[in-house]
Amino acid sequence: MDSTTITTNTKLRLKNTLDENKVAIVTFMTLKGVRTAQIVSDTGVDAVIIDCEHGNISDSDMHDMVAAVSGSGVSPVVRVPGQDGIVIKRALDTGAHGILVPMVNTAEQARSVVKLGKFPPVGVRGQGSPFARMEHGFKSPSEYIAAANKNVITMVQIETAEAVENVDEIVQVDGVDLILIGPNDLALSVLGYTPAKFTELVFLEAIDKVVTSAKRHGKKAGILAADGEAAKEAKKRFDMVVVNGDAKALMAWYERELKIARS
Repeated sequence: MDSTTITTNTKLRLKNTLDENKVAIVTFMTLKGVRTAQIVSDTGVDAVIIDCEHGNISDSDMHDMVAAVSGSGVSPVVRVPGQDGIVIKRALDTGAHGILVPMVNTAEQARSVVKLGKFPPVGVRGQGSPFARMEHGFKSPSEYIAAANKNVITMVQIETAEAVENVDEIVQVDGVDLILIGPNDLALSVLGYTPAKFTELVFLEAIDKVVTSAKRHGKKAGILAADGEAAKEAKKRFDMVVVNGDAKALMAWYERELKIARS
């Protein structure tokens, strides 16, 4: 996202953070619920990724959670379950500030994602949602439609050896704003197991290639981090760091506190 796309829309917390060249700290949500979304949003994150790929989140839950996150002053992003136009349309019609698309392995797939997520003449996205304008702070759908192509963040995940091989072409696709490394699936692809120890040369070289390519072509890069310490280290190289997620955080807290309680 270059200077021509900078917006003063204060609703768009994630986009504004990235446009100001600050590191965005975000997290995943896999558990459904408005109150859960509000609680996670109130922690200080810049965005919440509502995980409709691996989470227990229905279409209706997605709508409610996007509104809850946005209403908390945080950017809602939807990770769609695939690259199908229907799921991309449904995610964007909620008013999500961005979409995260998994398993993008080629430039052709990236171009398709962009086309499906943009209104004409750039893409083929259909208009009609009465909700999207609300989460972007607009009074009318026409205002939202006029701004959506430059304001909605399109993120694609690099999760396979094939994607790493093609990353230089993927990041050059117009309309791809950020590439997110999925370290667990990437480890499975290049190492045959997960999680990576982050000492494996082939794995580290793959990450280096992705980051270098993104920087070369002026695109943002992100990665998933297991905890705060890992996120702090990742901030040195990445524009967006995803700090774990709700289910793992909940389990970790109970495990830690129950160990103390039973000691």
